[in-house]
Amino acid sequence: MQEFSSNKEQRLYSDLAWVWPIISPPEDYIEETEHFCKIIQEHSQIEVKTLLNLGCGGGHNDCTLKKHFRVTGVDTSEAMLGLARQLNPEVTYSLGDMRTLRLGKTFDAVAIFDSINYMLTVEDMRAAFVTAYKHLKPGGVSLTLVETTPERFRQNWTQYTTHARGDSEITFIENAYDPDPTDTTYEVTFVYLIRRGGRLDIEADRHVCGIFGLETWHSLLSDVGFEVRQMEFAHPGLGGEIYPLLVCVKPS
Repeated sequence: MQEFSSNKEQRLYSDLAWVWPIISPPEDYIEETEHFCKIIQEHSQIEVKTLLNLGCGGGHNDCTLKKHFRVTGVDTSEAMLGLARQLNPEVTYSLGDMRTLRLGKTFDAVAIFDSINYMLTVEDMRAAFVTAYKHLKPGGVSLTLVETTPERFRQNWTQYTTHARGDSEITFIENAYDPDPTDTTYEVTFVYLIRRGGRLDIEADRHVCGIFGLETWHSLLSDVGFEVRQMEFAHPGLGGEIYPLLVCVKPS
């Protein structure tokens, strides 16, 4: 009747990537990404024609970004890049790690959305911000969102959603737990209840994410060379909760 698998990590970016457009459809990203585009254009000191999306995932933000900019997307997951290419054939996609990527070119804007959550150490975070800085033209804007800090973390926070497409209905359960609040990581467990043709498959998936105080974000970005402005962002995909949005300008 059912199968249960839980022995792998980050399966969402490999064998379970196919569920991503179902549990987190591209249309859910339009409102927030339009807001990000407006912020980039308002705060950039140069005309914004090109944008680099570090950790682009399945390309759902790119659906909106490409309406405003020529987009280049980079991700570490071949499975996610495959989804992104199908969704946005006009976008240039490449396999790469935001900590070490060097494309040999610069862009008018750089975005790092929730993929920044996978930076597990201060060194990882700094490396990602250095990559953004090196790929940004002087006067351009790099944008990133702080979704989790130790102060706002809620132990055993859990939510679930149900989505359907074609003959597939998926209930997606997400649980956040920090086994050691003294370090810079916490774990997120995903459970997928997948119903197809009367059959139920239960899949599980574990992700380790980074967690840093807001002052660490500001310090690292400033040390790299950015001029940082913090704004408040009401995230439509997370119940309208307010999150710090960091607008980082590379000095001219």
